[in-house]
Amino acid sequence: MFHLDSRGVYRAQPLEELVWLEHGFGTRSSADWPNPSEVATLRQTHSDRVLVADRTGSIGEGDALISNQPGIALAVRTADCLPILIADVRNRAIAAVHAGWRGAVSEVVPKTLDAMRERFGSRAEDLVVAIGPGIGACCFEVGPEVAAKFTPFFPEREDLANRPRIDLVETIRRQLGRNGGTVRQLAASKLCSVCHSELFHSYRRDREAAGRMVSAIRIRPVASENVEGARTLAP
Repeated sequence: MFHLDSRGVYRAQPLEELVWLEHGFGTRSSADWPNPSEVATLRQTHSDRVLVADRTGSIGEGDALISNQPGIALAVRTADCLPILIADVRNRAIAAVHAGWRGAVSEVVPKTLDAMRERFGSRAEDLVVAIGPGIGACCFEVGPEVAAKFTPFFPEREDLANRPRIDLVETIRRQLGRNGGTVRQLAASKLCSVCHSELFHSYRRDREAAGRMVSAIRIRPVASENVEGARTLAP
């Protein structure tokens, strides 16, 4: 459900099918993407804070952006944390989320959906959620003090007092499916940023030498069901 284009950017098929939308998950080879003049960004702090973007530039301190304004590309930067892009197909609203383990346990993704509901009237059944490349359970071994924070999401696991491996994507899946809730579509890339050194930056692998990937989502400046042409953010 994800494919790598000629510019070194991953596209999620469920979001590609929305012709009013542009999006992408950056890699090591997509440094010139997206166009900085179109981007709204955050001072990311591994929090659960959700901000509304009504302009480009730095919006403030937090880890999720939401908007329904055409032409503004909501962007997050990652190097093992999960980049998550969300689209409301009914109300044409969008979100970009940065979720590491701190963001996951503080439920930044469900809180982003709550913010979209309050601001735009979004309903879970109208949301398409795409989770981009990030550290996989294959490589995310944590200590007992971190593992204990995942107990509410994995009550069946008996190894969380040790040094277990944690699946951040599954954590978010469980949060979104809680209390019988369901989103319209949820897609995950299943690409581990630590394992694929040729494709992705990784802080766990490279420490301070690691770069960052940019993932972004934007409502087309002219939203129309008849829009033709490339579904990518301008270079």
